[in-house]
Amino acid sequence: MKPFKLPLALTFIAMAAAFALGGVKDVVLVAVLCILEISLSLDNAVANAAVLRHWSDKWRDRFMTWGLPVAIFGMRLVFPLLIVAIAGHIGFFEAGKMALEAPRQYAQILTSAHHEVSAFGGAFLLMVFFKFMLDRDKDEHWISIVERPLARLGRLTAIEVALTLAVIAIVSTRLPDIERASFLVAGLGGVIAFVLSHGIGDFVGGDEAGNRVVRESVAGFLYLEMLDSSFSFDGVIGAFALTNNVFLIAIGLGVGASYIRQMTLILLKKGTLAQYRFLEHGAFWAIGALAVIMLSVNVDVPEVITGLIGAFTIGAAVISSIVVQRREAVAGDRAS
Repeated sequence: MKPFKLPLALTFIAMAAAFALGGVKDVVLVAVLCILEISLSLDNAVANAAVLRHWSDKWRDRFMTWGLPVAIFGMRLVFPLLIVAIAGHIGFFEAGKMALEAPRQYAQILTSAHHEVSAFGGAFLLMVFFKFMLDRDKDEHWISIVERPLARLGRLTAIEVALTLAVIAIVSTRLPDIERASFLVAGLGGVIAFVLSHGIGDFVGGDEAGNRVVRESVAGFLYLEMLDSSFSFDGVIGAFALTNNVFLIAIGLGVGASYIRQMTLILLKKGTLAQYRFLEHGAFWAIGALAVIMLSVNVDVPEVITGLIGAFTIGAAVISSIVVQRREAVAGDRAS
């Protein structure tokens, strides 16, 4: 339990705050929201670790220290307020006032922007998925029948951009006319955000960076926070099915995010990605599945299904890694 000292302390503070706000009922709500966030973001922890393992210890510590308050307050409280302000054509502080005084109206406006935010987040995550799978230098494959052809396809310049834009265009044809333009613009924004986060890294760090390396500092923070926001928004929307209280939502999801950050740190310190060779692959397959779910805006997929897909994919990747390692060990013993 020692590695989770900070998340456990935050849990205690959150439960005390929830009890002060609404008694036992709100304590239970915060606990459920925390579990929801953890279940939806297991693959996020692995994806973060895949990026952070290329960083220096100094920048890893900075991300874990500075990134946590951004994840809790920025992505789970400020970001939804900003969306409501834009979607409702009101000021930011007016959106905050609405969250306090008219939470139902706030939730309605936030939910009404779901297809635009899903397009942005889904496009960003699809780019993350394609960038990994289409890496022509990737020589380790988990689901070889799919990953090998994708790696060969990666020889085409900017193919991940073309594929993502094609998916967005195809999905948009299934939407009502009134939603189509905003969906396309939001999806294009997700692609642009991904390209910029990688482009800034290459500009700052030079051209020797590999395709799977996101630069430290500004570009790396931008990339990881965008990744976090893409994962977290479905959790924020799903949380409104439980409560309209934005503070309870921010507290519950924020505490869950602290556990995810600690899991990321454990993965890095224990070298788990190297120990389980297909774990990273499983995380990116889960990211691809989440991207498809987010872009399927006309299909209502329960959050529990989304969480189970991520957990199942990562679990399957770990089991596959163990099986292959044992098989190789047996073959090595026989050869000797």
